[in-house]
Amino acid sequence: MKGFFSCIKNLYLDAKNINKKDPASRGILTVIFLYPGFHAIIYHRIAHFLYNHKLFFLARLVSQIARHRTGIEIHPGAIIGNRLFIDHGMGIVIGQTAIVGDNCTIYHGVTLGGTGKEKKKRHPTLENNVLVGCGSKVLGNIVIGENVKIGANSVVLKSVDKNSTVVGIPGRIIKNV
Repeated sequence: MKGFFSCIKNLYLDAKNINKKDPASRGILTVIFLYPGFHAIIYHRIAHFLYNHKLFFLARLVSQIARHRTGIEIHPGAIIGNRLFIDHGMGIVIGQTAIVGDNCTIYHGVTLGGTGKEKKKRHPTLENNVLVGCGSKVLGNIVIGENVKIGANSVVLKSVDKNSTVVGIPGRIIKNV
């Protein structure tokens, strides 16, 4: 029972974070009932639980229902931290071995994907407080450091040190704080 209440508390904190970060939000109830990014997180938490208990078919079924209902595809094996804000989430894809840290923001059309070259860990790791702009592609077994901002439509193929801003194709650092 303790785990259940902890899960509910974390979802509440997710919703509260979204409400705080989104200037268009009209309250936490709006987030809970109308935000597909929040719904995708709920579905993912269920699918990830099933995946971790080796119920792979059910996990993929839940993730495919989520994809159909929200337009956001998160593989059940992906590890998602607390307080993720998925803004205008349509078209987001997060791969199986991706790791997303706490307090991250991901905009629409983002792919956290593989390059097809790796065998085990194939997808990126986003550390805490990372912002990924709309349309960006972050590909391969790379690490995006804490407090990194990735500009819209960037293609990031190499690891990025913390406190940086990355833009372009291929992504290049334009600011180090």
